[in-house]
Amino acid sequence: MAGASMERIIKAAVERGASDLHIKAGDVFRARINGQLVPLTKQRLTPEQTRAIALRLIGSDEVRNRLDLLRDFDCSWGLPGVGRFRINILRQRSSFMIVMRVIPFTVPTFDSLGLPKVVQALAESERGLVLVAGVSGSGKSSTVAAMVQHINQHHQRHIVIIEDPIEFLHRDLTSSVTQREVGVDTESAEVGLRAALRQDPDVIVLGDLRDALAVNLAIKAGETGRLVLAVMPTPNVVMTVGQMLAMLPKEEREIGRVRFAAALRGVIAQQLVPRSDGPGRVAVVEVLVSTSEVRDAIRAPDRLADLAGLMASGEGDMTTFTRHAQALVAAGIIGPETARVIEGGEPAPPKAVKGRRKEDR
Repeated sequence: MAGASMERIIKAAVERGASDLHIKAGDVFRARINGQLVPLTKQRLTPEQTRAIALRLIGSDEVRNRLDLLRDFDCSWGLPGVGRFRINILRQRSSFMIVMRVIPFTVPTFDSLGLPKVVQALAESERGLVLVAGVSGSGKSSTVAAMVQHINQHHQRHIVIIEDPIEFLHRDLTSSVTQREVGVDTESAEVGLRAALRQDPDVIVLGDLRDALAVNLAIKAGETGRLVLAVMPTPNVVMTVGQMLAMLPKEEREIGRVRFAAALRGVIAQQLVPRSDGPGRVAVVEVLVSTSEVRDAIRAPDRLADLAGLMASGEGDMTTFTRHAQALVAAGIIGPETARVIEGGEPAPPKAVKGRRKEDR
């Protein structure tokens, strides 16, 4: 397949609102549009064509030369006038498959994503840890990009972003933005994070937190007066907090709970659902804000389930998937049937805890 033909297919898919493209030997071009994986072409790709596309998408001569030795590889690629793409190249049945995630040139904003005001408030935190959670394809990267864009526009800060690979490109506005790609600009996310602490940062942005070392470093960065925005591949707030604590070494878990509770500023979890006011999807979110009761619940090993009820209370502008979905229905953005699928019931707000210290009230 000629490069021009490939680019026309990609451009057409983006114009139809595709979020991902799938290119696989023995199959047609497919794109995920409004959550559905739909065919774009009728002719099936040969292994040779898929290999040629992989070569075109890889920017490094060194990696191209060892393409046939690769099993899994991540990179980014840009098509002028269309957008940027996060690329994953993999092997299946001894031939290549390519998955392209569409990253628009325009950095999203809170308004364009329809996010509640509490997300902006968390982005304006002076220090501490803010987690953005969701399963794959739930729009986490867009939410983080909108938070960075808000800080970049309104505050004079040094923002250090460590990504694998770089997705949205941020220009220096009111802030100075340093973007480092793992494997290109720094050896690993952990090495990049350690180095970032010596680079006079005000804000550090990280990709997925996947192990104990990354979690410990993120908490440490939040403890030392920086604002840390980090991503977790978990579906909701309670599971996100539980996963963070579970990744800590067992012998450090008790003190880790205390450190995490002190450093945490909030957790945003989201999922994408179909819009009713037009094509595309919109994020429905639940948000946990670090209040004194939330910190108490995180510190206590048997109170993790209380977090759902605390979010339902609405204190500190917290919200739940149900409440945000109802607001989107009221605004005519999603339909009632979509909201009912999301809801599934909510716990009652927790009862007031007697005997709390005066300074915790």
